[in-house]
Amino acid sequence: MALDAKLTARLDKALATVDEHGSTGARLRSDAARLWRRIQRFLQLDLVAPGVDVVALQLACYALQLPMRQSRQLPVGKLGRTNLRDRAEQAAELLVTLLGEQIDEATLDRCTRLLHETPQKLPMVDEARLLADAINLDDFGTIGFMQQSIQQARMGDGIDQIADGAEKREQYGYWEARLKDGFHFEPVRQMARRRLDNNRAAVKLLLTELKEDSPS
Repeated sequence: MALDAKLTARLDKALATVDEHGSTGARLRSDAARLWRRIQRFLQLDLVAPGVDVVALQLACYALQLPMRQSRQLPVGKLGRTNLRDRAEQAAELLVTLLGEQIDEATLDRCTRLLHETPQKLPMVDEARLLADAINLDDFGTIGFMQQSIQQARMGDGIDQIADGAEKREQYGYWEARLKDGFHFEPVRQMARRRLDNNRAAVKLLLTELKEDSPS
């Protein structure tokens, strides 16, 4: 079972606007679809018992993109990462505000409860653990590097600031801390570890090119 076509179309329309200036594009819809595909992959790996609420999970994947339409709406940490708790809470609020009247009440309630549960250190439900790991995996690998670059660019940063942020994450042991505490399922943690090599390779190429642009 999945979201019905009419609701999916409404969500796509809501996410077609990608910033506070009314710009349109595919970024947020693509991010929602990718997050949902990732969770479907997790389900195929049998990380949790059968019977999860796939409708609430798919709806949450869309809802989590709603706060990302505002470049400065969400607090961002020192190393440029959006706080998951703030993002999830705003996603729940925006889902109710923008689409609450168009979503079945029971489905809306299940999704908002899922969103509020996801940032918890020890979520009580499997759906929240799956969603949290899917979101956190998005920070790793080449995808993570691209996402981070987009986020910083939307806040006004350029190539030099993106490179500086990447170096600081390595210096401060950011990635090892994320690997240790950022995942509920070991197979997903191992995916993140493998993808981190891709992230570091991309950063190394960027730093090499910037060095070539500097005086000897």
